[in-house]
Amino acid sequence: MTTQTHAPLKDSMGPAQLRELSAVLQSICARFDTGRFLSTALDGLETLTLMERVRRASDAVAAGAHDLPGGYERVLALLMEAAPRLGNGFMSLVAPDYVGQHGRQAFERSMDALKFFTPFGTSEFAVREFLRDDLPRALEIMTAWSRHPNDAVRRLASEGTRPRLPWSFRLGALEASPALAAPILDNLRADPSLYVRRSVANHLNDITKANPAWVLARAAQWGIEDPHTRWIIRHALRTLVKQGSAQALAMLGAESTADIKVDAFQVTPARLVLGDTLTLACTLRSTASAPRRLIVLYRIGYVRQNGAATFKAFRLKELTLEPGQAITLSRSQQIRDFTTRTHYAGRHAVQLCVNGSIAAQGWFDLAR
Repeated sequence: MTTQTHAPLKDSMGPAQLRELSAVLQSICARFDTGRFLSTALDGLETLTLMERVRRASDAVAAGAHDLPGGYERVLALLMEAAPRLGNGFMSLVAPDYVGQHGRQAFERSMDALKFFTPFGTSEFAVREFLRDDLPRALEIMTAWSRHPNDAVRRLASEGTRPRLPWSFRLGALEASPALAAPILDNLRADPSLYVRRSVANHLNDITKANPAWVLARAAQWGIEDPHTRWIIRHALRTLVKQGSAQALAMLGAESTADIKVDAFQVTPARLVLGDTLTLACTLRSTASAPRRLIVLYRIGYVRQNGAATFKAFRLKELTLEPGQAITLSRSQQIRDFTTRTHYAGRHAVQLCVNGSIAAQGWFDLAR
């Protein structure tokens, strides 16, 4: 079996990319000091994570622009001219990060700059510095963004205010009081852009981890008549559905009493080694007298180092079964290590769950 290896994500902010950024900035402003930029940017670069490299690059911009007349406004103009030439990869995070680190004294000017930069990549991380400094002021501006014609700006209003944005610090005030960002979410609840809807769903899913009742109440208030709103609610409730929340399942039309019979549930092979593929197959038959909406999941009990198991749920299928109708479902999944999960040898339980209840169970033994 061959194993594919991929370059670390942080290499997308390597020496070559940083030299390219330096060259772009000097081509716009001949007085930009590329020597100071590169000595700052490349010092100890190999030890830094991706987001640390973004911060190092924005520090290097400050170093290279140290002697330019005009201060912050001059550097901002330089970065705005450079942004369209930097692509939409991780290098596009440097300009917003510079604003987040060096522009907080010019609050409204900097927020406007973040709005400008976000279509070229994203300002979602940098804007959180302004939310942390002055939450009411930033929320007022971002609520206006939620009505902007550009979908990248509308997304920034939702993504930047996520309580638990990955790769960023938590916004405790928004985690404790999700209603503070409710005007933004309300404005975006039926957004025509999938890019925006994904963000709104992820924002709400963040909230479910600390305040599920608030999300369920908001979803009930919105309703699911609009197809865009229904899409958001379905994806926003994914964690609650995996936890078997009866209220979340009911909101998606899945009754707690599924009225189904499991004709077969197979977990093969019975013994695997790391890197092998696990296959699940089941046949479900409706015993109901009316159509039933089913949300079918499977849960794997991953054995931990101490021998206990931690279950992780995966969505298998969402469907409607007519009375007496049967359906066969299958799924294959490679059992391999991730940075977030290490597998340990032992017997692993596999549970088939229908509308929040365990309908069948099987096992496989994993050897390393």
